[in-house]
Amino acid sequence: MTVHLEVAEGVGTLRLDRPPMNALDVATQDRLKELAEEATRRDDVRAVVVYGGEKVFAAGADIKEMQAMDHAAMVVRSRALQESFTAVARIPKPVVAAVTGYALGGGCELALCADYRIAGENAKLGQPEILLGLIPGAGGTQRLSRLIGPSRAKDLIFTGRQVRADEALALGLVDRVVPAGEVYAQAHAWAAKLAQGPAMALRAAKESVDTGLETDIETGLAVERNWFAGLFATEDRERGMRSFVEEGPGKAKFG
Repeated sequence: MTVHLEVAEGVGTLRLDRPPMNALDVATQDRLKELAEEATRRDDVRAVVVYGGEKVFAAGADIKEMQAMDHAAMVVRSRALQESFTAVARIPKPVVAAVTGYALGGGCELALCADYRIAGENAKLGQPEILLGLIPGAGGTQRLSRLIGPSRAKDLIFTGRQVRADEALALGLVDRVVPAGEVYAQAHAWAAKLAQGPAMALRAAKESVDTGLETDIETGLAVERNWFAGLFATEDRERGMRSFVEEGPGKAKFG
């Protein structure tokens, strides 16, 4: 299998495993969707790390495979491609991308599906599809512009240039830069801490933010309002407020 789901301490690691560069061929895309949906369903997975290994995150699509496709084939495949990445973006739990080495094309688009991105000092990110006479097709034109703004996104998409970790941090494309050897450990620690939090409230927060970015503010406020009131029916809310009153802030333990 080219993608694995490994679970420990409430954290599910979606591990790309297609040497040497984790090229995202059709089989890998389909497997990614399958495991993202499994991570969504599993109660023992409370947060997720997306990881490509110590040397490379994902260097993009399988170009040889794509070259053999004609227009009719890609009309069909492009929807499945987007759906595989959207399955990661829609995991209703905190998701962190642990980025080492190249995260280009589909690899960059996969990192964009996470809620938070930790990159190694050796990371290089970009959307080089324009150099093939194409545009990003797995969400890059949409998620990248929402994350770093349209003009910065257009610069990366129009030129196809790669950015190193320090520039990616300055652009807001990644959220933290660490030594390459610490990427997975720090990403797992981020996820493990959140895995101990109130699962339903974290889901509510993620859905409220994401929906608000995709719709108008009135719709976003309605989603927030409904989730906010709904959380008053949860055991975690009772536990959190009781702990605050009896012990002070930040001491609640959530199951």
